Order: sequence, then structure tokens, then C-alpha cells
Amino acid sequence: MKTVTVGWFEIPVEDMDRAIAFYEKVFDCKLNKQVMGDFQMAWFPWDETGKGAGGSLVYHKEFYKISDLAGPLIYFSSADCDIELGKIEEAGGKIQIPKRMIAPDIGYMGVFLDSEGNRIALHSQS
Repeated sequence: MKTVTVGWFEIPVEDMDRAIAFYEKVFDCKLNKQVMGDFQMAWFPWDETGKGAGGSLVYHKEFYKISDLAGPLIYFSSADCDIELGKIEEAGGKIQIPKRMIAPDIGYMGVFLDSEGNRIALHSQS
């Protein structure tokens, strides 16, 4: 492979409705909830022809373990990390790393725990 690109991501949740409310409030969007047998998923809005990967919240009582200390860290793109970080605590999450510069040519990042205890990051150029 010449490049490796994320094609899809899934964020595990323990309470789907609580997680949907959290992400809809933080990102000011509507998630599309689907029930597929034992699985529940809530898809983030995305443009299949655009930049970036689509993904979803996912619930299954046996398949996903939530940890704020281990596992991959997903970065959501943002116009300005402060916008979403400013909504985290009111939505039921906790800021772990406030907005800070990575490097002038890379931009800024911030990390938070979502309503389910997942560690999630934001990235912005400003």
C-alpha cells in the first residue's frame, strides 16, 4: 500500500441514547440511529465523496470495551477546537487536554472524555 487511510471508525458506547445526545450537542449535528439485531449504531453525518472517514457510535453488550487509557485515539477535524471543547462539560464529558498547539505548521489539538468514557481528540488549524 502506498497510503493507509482510515475508511471507517466506531466509538463504543454503553448507553446509545446518552451518547447520541452528547455528540449531537458537541458537534451540532444529527446522528442516524440504526438497530441491527444485537447491534445499535448511530452514524455521524459524512460526505462519501469528501475528505475524511465516516463512522458511528456502536453498542453491543459483548463486543466493545471502553477505556480512556488504552487503544486508538480518534481525531475529529474542527474549524477551531475551542468551539467543541467549550461544549464538552455541559454535554456530560470531561476535558483531558485543553486546546494546545502541536506545531505552527500542524495546528492545534485537544482531548476529551465523552459521555461514555472514551478518549476522543479534536484537531484544528486555528
